[in-house]
Amino acid sequence: MVEEKRVLIIMGVSGTGKSTIGNMLSEHLEIPFFDGDDFHPKENVAKMSTGKPLNDDDRKGWLLTLNQLAKKQKHNGAIIACSALKEKYRELLRNGLEDIMVFIHLEGSFELIKSRLEQRKGHFMPLQLLQSQFDALETPSNAITVSVSEPPEKILQNVLTQLGA
Repeated sequence: MVEEKRVLIIMGVSGTGKSTIGNMLSEHLEIPFFDGDDFHPKENVAKMSTGKPLNDDDRKGWLLTLNQLAKKQKHNGAIIACSALKEKYRELLRNGLEDIMVFIHLEGSFELIKSRLEQRKGHFMPLQLLQSQFDALETPSNAITVSVSEPPEKILQNVLTQLGA
């Protein structure tokens, strides 16, 4: 039997540093990183680009795609950045991977995240959608939670410590 490795989901609202921390974690653990934003259908990107938040129906196909990606990677391990704002979204992601999927919740205050988004250029997620993400966020009870108020290197160390890596 082939051993299954952990699939780590780096989650949180836009602007928490999911891609940054995911890439750093990937390099440290030597497993591939996938940015969930790259798997959004063009309709979702277009909708968000116009300032409209995605609804549950918009997200379902995207989450199922990420679940399939995670299943394909379970023997190698993987890190996937995905907002995973609601428990039902996390359930879709976790389906069939209950024993090997770990959620890492990057959290920060609205003010901190807003200031980061104001400095970010070239991303399809407009600043005005941040409040809708905070409104939708259901804080996970079964996740590693790390504050993003620290520098990225410290955040990485906090995640690694909690992973036992």
